[in-house]
Amino acid sequence: MNSAELIHVLYLIAIVAEAMTAALAAGRRQMDWFGVALLGCVTALGGGSVRDVLLGRHPLSWIENPSYLLITSGAALATILIARHMRHLRRLFLFLDAVGLVVFTIIGCNIASGLDMPLIIVIASGMITGCVGGVLRDILCADVPLLFRAELYATVSIVTGALYVGGQWWGLPHQPVMMAAMLTGLALRLLALRFGWSMPKFTYTESLH
Repeated sequence: MNSAELIHVLYLIAIVAEAMTAALAAGRRQMDWFGVALLGCVTALGGGSVRDVLLGRHPLSWIENPSYLLITSGAALATILIARHMRHLRRLFLFLDAVGLVVFTIIGCNIASGLDMPLIIVIASGMITGCVGGVLRDILCADVPLLFRAELYATVSIVTGALYVGGQWWGLPHQPVMMAAMLTGLALRLLALRFGWSMPKFTYTESLH
């Protein structure tokens, strides 16, 4: 299996996992089945859609591949049937979410790089692809987006993208660089979850006197 095939398989796994975790968020907000399916699609495909709009890349990925809509909405709706068992799979979904973050980041970097964007835009495109779907999910669920909390999430995406882009800039072999960037990002995310690593918080309270 070459790197492109591996990324595609991991991408499909990632969008299914993202759609299923979004379905659980929809359930906590007591959404109807349409809301569950819609939130699953938005979460799994929203980051790539926002990236493509910002880069002026058309057609959007889910328009070019309508099967992605069926896969993500189907995964979200299937979650309704197995929701009572999901608590036993929490660690698995945290792992798959971490995999999705680094895979989405690499895909976003590849697309921006293919459009000859500057390095900073390439890294930003990776972060947008990896993180914005979760931001849209949290906004639709009236939560503070995970991206804006102290937890290491966007930082992991930036590190992954920077390692990947840096390796390519130095002319290193593509597949080893890609795997090294993904494994580093995955390890950082899992270690952050395990040990509660986070970014510094900004706390401001204004006195009335």
